[in-house]
Amino acid sequence: MAESKEGPGDKRSSGHEPHQYQAGSSTDRKEDEWKHRAPYKIHDKSNFDVKWRGKCHCGAVQYELSRERPLAAKYCHCTTCQRLHGAPFQWAAIFHKTDINFTNGHHDLGWYDASNKSTTHHLPCKVQCAYCRTPIMDEGRNMILLFPTLIEGINTPKGRAAFEVQSHMFYPQRVVDVRDGKPKFKGLSGKSKRVDEVTGEEISGSEPEEEGGKLLETSARS
Repeated sequence: MAESKEGPGDKRSSGHEPHQYQAGSSTDRKEDEWKHRAPYKIHDKSNFDVKWRGKCHCGAVQYELSRERPLAAKYCHCTTCQRLHGAPFQWAAIFHKTDINFTNGHHDLGWYDASNKSTTHHLPCKVQCAYCRTPIMDEGRNMILLFPTLIEGINTPKGRAAFEVQSHMFYPQRVVDVRDGKPKFKGLSGKSKRVDEVTGEEISGSEPEEEGGKLLETSARS
């Protein structure tokens, strides 16, 4: 077998890796059907208005976004996000699966199903670059959670404004206090009671906001 030439985004080998560990470059197997569905389906460039671009640390995985602002943005303080991101909390932005277009490396992805501690592509799941292991997104059944720090221009006033968070989730599990005046929730935003940002205790009389909760509940949670 001829050895494939590597370009900037071709950091994986010939695509014969076990499917459960990473995507691979084949497209004709039954287990490759996901490649023809959003968020992995490649868009027609003439019908995709690019607003933002993002990439992993090594550049193997690159993508574009067609939405100016996410449907919502939040900080998640749950212990799963703390451990998988190696950070005090996760900053995530919710998008429709059709809002993203991979321009490089959608064959170079790996998955992790945190619920079952499995590396199969089972929703909801964590998606990362299979080469440098940068977290790319959380893929849910209906939505995706993207990580704004991968976005080019996120440190500009425009970027910070577009991806500004609306709330904090699972705040009682925090390892750092964040006194920014944003709403803090005991669990999912809008699906649980609000808590005090200093003590983390429930605020008496606070009730879930169903509309916001439904959006987050259908997004990529694991």
